[in-house]
Amino acid sequence: MPSYMSPGVYVEEVSSGSKPIEGVGTAVAAFVGFAAKGPLNDPVLVTNWTQFVETFGQFTEGALLAHAVYGYFTNGGGTAYVVRVAGGPGKPAELNGSRPGGLAELPSRGDGKPLVIRSLESAQAGPPVSVEIQDPSEPGDDVFKLVVRSGPEEEVFDNVTTRRGAANVVTALRKSKLVTADEVKGAALAVPEPGVTTLATTEPARRTAGVEDYVGDADERTGFSGLEAVDDITMLCVPDLMTAYQAGTLDLAGVKAVQLAMIAHCELMSDRVAILDPPPGLRPQQVKDWRLNTAGYDSKYAALYWPWVQVSDPSSGKPLWMPPSGHVAGVWARNDDTRGVHKAPANEVLRGVLELQSTLTRGEHDQLNPIGVNCLRFFPGQGIRIWGARTLSSDPEWRYLNVRRLFNYLEKSILGGTHWVVFEPNDEFLWSSVERIISMFLRRVWRTGALFGRTPEEAYYVKCDAENNPPENRDAGILTVDIGIAPVKPAEFVVFRLSQFADGTELQE
Repeated sequence: MPSYMSPGVYVEEVSSGSKPIEGVGTAVAAFVGFAAKGPLNDPVLVTNWTQFVETFGQFTEGALLAHAVYGYFTNGGGTAYVVRVAGGPGKPAELNGSRPGGLAELPSRGDGKPLVIRSLESAQAGPPVSVEIQDPSEPGDDVFKLVVRSGPEEEVFDNVTTRRGAANVVTALRKSKLVTADEVKGAALAVPEPGVTTLATTEPARRTAGVEDYVGDADERTGFSGLEAVDDITMLCVPDLMTAYQAGTLDLAGVKAVQLAMIAHCELMSDRVAILDPPPGLRPQQVKDWRLNTAGYDSKYAALYWPWVQVSDPSSGKPLWMPPSGHVAGVWARNDDTRGVHKAPANEVLRGVLELQSTLTRGEHDQLNPIGVNCLRFFPGQGIRIWGARTLSSDPEWRYLNVRRLFNYLEKSILGGTHWVVFEPNDEFLWSSVERIISMFLRRVWRTGALFGRTPEEAYYVKCDAENNPPENRDAGILTVDIGIAPVKPAEFVVFRLSQFADGTELQE
């Protein structure tokens, strides 16, 4: 308490201790795959297509990451983390006739790490690339002009610097179509000397991507395992897993290994769901066989969508077949924004989709829906829609995707909103405070229509008292709060019962 030494009137700002719980975000996707440029194994936050292009480049032949992210934003996605993995989907021999990647270490003045410039590989053969360092148009300390040339092509980056900030040379070169600069973490870059440097034209050693490139390592912050350090992700997509399968560098066993690792990652984090893609070209009976006899996944943290979709390649205008996970993630985000996470993300139109790789009959759909294959279907006059909302769990309690995602939202919101409780005195005042703020939060959730019940008492309960916090638990420093909720479940099967009745006959109650 403050000490009062002289007479007067004093004002104190006090805190009640307890704080209201705020809901967390539910629509943040993570995409893992191949890109034309950008940092490797470093999750980069992008909120629109322009930001993706600035960091990772445009569409790349033989890779579907850019197309998946484009489909995500087209369908209503707003926030995503993108992880570019090493390697590539195709075979090294396929690069014959292309402009190979080269590199150069620019001569530097002063202390610091030298600036390393690389050529971006291109499917088109072209002249070598040179980098010239000139005086800037606006002189200043550590400021210079960098000019990149390849034949008639020229790119000018004026008034760039090696210091951190908006004018950093590494950041500026993300807009280049010819080169990129290596990022240096934990060290300062040296200012390059004026002069011209030609990048080496010998093709660097290449390898195709394997299972370990996608999965990565949590300690090394590589692959999607490195996403353990990003708390706000709610969905995980690896569209380029199937490009490696199409290129022949991964077989179905490799695909299964990566998808099992995706599921394990989501189960470990307990706050995100993996959106899985099936292999391409499967007919209804084939996808059923793959789902049951090859994949065999059983998880409440994963969902599977079939078939593949055809889109128009924005870079060429030609049709392109691709897995649906990126577009589906965008629909999840749009559904969360317009209706809420409690609404099943189904009976929603897929934007930007021209055609489905396979059609199916009602009888075939009857075989796929119970085993957790969420089908995409075309309806005349209504477009192509998602027509399934199930997880891959065999547990009926976790059958529906919206129930799983609603619990993720509630659990994460309550955990994030009760950090202030830790180390507070474990007494009746704390119990009542915790019970009150959680009840207030669940009441708000109930009012949105996310919980089943005509009254709050029917929709949820919160218990935190001496009964579930006995002396032995308090002595061990444990505070226990029991929470029960009644989630709404989708009307998956709508049945209208029609019958004939004689004119004038009264209906029986």
